[in-house]
Amino acid sequence: MPPDLRATPGPATPLPRRVRIGYGLGSLCTGTFATVPGLILLYYLTNVLAVPAAVAGFAVFLPKAWDVLINPIVGALSDRSRLRGGPRRPFLLAGACTLPPLFALIFAAPPLRGAAAAGYVAVLFLLAATAYAVFQVPYVTMPAEMTEDADERGRVLGWRVGFLGVAILLSGALAPAIAHADGDTPAGYRLMGIAVAALLALGMFGAWFATRWAPEAARSEAEPSLRAQLAVARENRSFLHLVGMWTLQALAIGVMLAAVQYFATYTLGSATAVTPLFASLIGPLVLVMPLWNRIARRLGVKAAQWCASLLFLAGTLLLSLTPVAGPGVGYGAVVVIGIAYAGLQLLPLSMLADTLAADVVRTGRRRAATFTGLWTAAETLAFALGAGVFALVLALTGFRSSDAEHQVAQPDAALAGISAGMSLLPALLAAASLWPLHRYREAPAEEPAPPRPSVPEQAAPQQEVTTDRAD
Repeated sequence: MPPDLRATPGPATPLPRRVRIGYGLGSLCTGTFATVPGLILLYYLTNVLAVPAAVAGFAVFLPKAWDVLINPIVGALSDRSRLRGGPRRPFLLAGACTLPPLFALIFAAPPLRGAAAAGYVAVLFLLAATAYAVFQVPYVTMPAEMTEDADERGRVLGWRVGFLGVAILLSGALAPAIAHADGDTPAGYRLMGIAVAALLALGMFGAWFATRWAPEAARSEAEPSLRAQLAVARENRSFLHLVGMWTLQALAIGVMLAAVQYFATYTLGSATAVTPLFASLIGPLVLVMPLWNRIARRLGVKAAQWCASLLFLAGTLLLSLTPVAGPGVGYGAVVVIGIAYAGLQLLPLSMLADTLAADVVRTGRRRAATFTGLWTAAETLAFALGAGVFALVLALTGFRSSDAEHQVAQPDAALAGISAGMSLLPALLAAASLWPLHRYREAPAEEPAPPRPSVPEQAAPQQEVTTDRAD
């Protein structure tokens, strides 16, 4: 391992406003790519390209599961990079140049049906997932390296989460609206792919350009192999419990994203209902984010996470009553879930940043790249598995696939499976996440590591905080 890096002590220098805002622009990519495929890709395969539900589930899941392997590799390559522009930004640029066109090609809708269509989508989705990893892993690592001040990191993450809410709301409402404009035709999905690709490009190139002025207050180093990274994670019990909690909650959200289009079509009775349904889910995200910040400051981040998790659980249980109580209850339940979802987007990131900072204090080593690589791999796998799990529910309950021109009626078992997959299954996963949340120890509770011997071979060189860095 290279020498440990410690920043020069002294008062933290506030980050330039353009850096905070510019960094936040990257969430237009992360929010969009995490939302649109999970929201629309499974439905596109089963209801437009006539792919059987089980096959469609594999086509959606396997490319994203690849991220579990590729994310740590990207983290290690970024750490060792000596490219002009720093260790992170060249990777942001590479991702920005490749992900948007690959995303558009996923929904190019070639004249294929069934297994052949699934193979085409799976290959393009795998390439797009790789390009996304090249951007996302360095992007998530950057706040811990731009500043060592917890409040300043909170402000950076605030912009990130704010743009995340905008991205999820905009892409989640825009993509289905464009896709369904002509009645679920391949042309509609093709146009949607191009529009979403433009949104991805805006966020990715914007983040790459604006972070040229970001200081490098600290430099983290990832372990050289996945096995070594997992060994490091096992040493940090707080991180293990935190990532376990978030993986279960991300899986619950992934199942809901995959189910929402089916829920709109078959439970609410209209494919276009997905737009107001999604707006009800994501609309509160930006509005109540300041509220969750205040709750976290007043009660502590862990207590606020408890509030958000329990509210999410209550909302999903209420949503299960929709087939009996009617659409009004369904929309109301989704608003409750959306309020909780705002907290679930913000609070785990704050807990992660605090955990990484505590790890530096406890061990004297900067390992943010290792932990964030594992975090993003777990998150990506959970969202991908969400679509796969819901596809399995469809297959087991007898869902019948079709193409855009020949829609078929669904059996009662499939309709019940869609309702349960949207509500009861996420509720079960949310309930399971409460145990690792209970076990999680907040960062201040971490015990400091014993002092290291101050011998020349182990002395860490100081690294001054730079205030400006250009290409």
